Amino acid sequence: MRAHPVRRTVLTCVATVTVTVLALSLKPHHPPSAAAPPPTTQTPGATSGGSTSGTRTVTGPTVQTRYGPVQVELTLDGSRITAAHAVRSPNGDSHSREINASAVPVLDRETLNAQSAHIDTVSGATYTSEGYVGSLQAALDQSRT
Repeated sequence: MRAHPVRRTVLTCVATVTVTVLALSLKPHHPPSAAAPPPTTQTPGATSGGSTSGTRTVTGPTVQTRYGPVQVELTLDGSRITAAHAVRSPNGDSHSREINASAVPVLDRETLNAQSAHIDTVSGATYTSEGYVGSLQAALDQSRT
C-alpha cells in the first residue's frame, strides 16, 4: 500500500528539519591558534642572534586546542633538530593524559625523523597533533630569524 501524498510530504519535511538541526548543532572545526612566540632561549656555548649555527633551544608558542594547550620545545644544532619535546600537552582529565602519554613520544620521534613540521597526525590524538604541528612550525620559523 502506498503512503498518502500529504503524509509523505510531512515525513519528508520532518526528515529535512531533523537533518538540518543535526547539521547545525555540530561544532565547527577551528584551526589551532598560536599565541605570540616566546623568546628563543640559548643553551650554554650557543650562538646568539639570528644565527643558524651552534646548539640552541627554541620554544614554540602555546597552541590552544579543544582539549588543552600544546607547546613544543626544540633543540637544534645548526639547522638540524636534535631533540623535540612537548613541554605542554592536554592533561585536564585522565583520558587526555592517557592519549598523550603515547601520542607525544610518537610526535617527538616523527619530528626528529622528518626534520620538519611535515609529520603525520597520530590517530586518536588529532587535536594534540594539530596543536603540536602548529607550535613546532612556529618554533622552526622562529629559529630561522
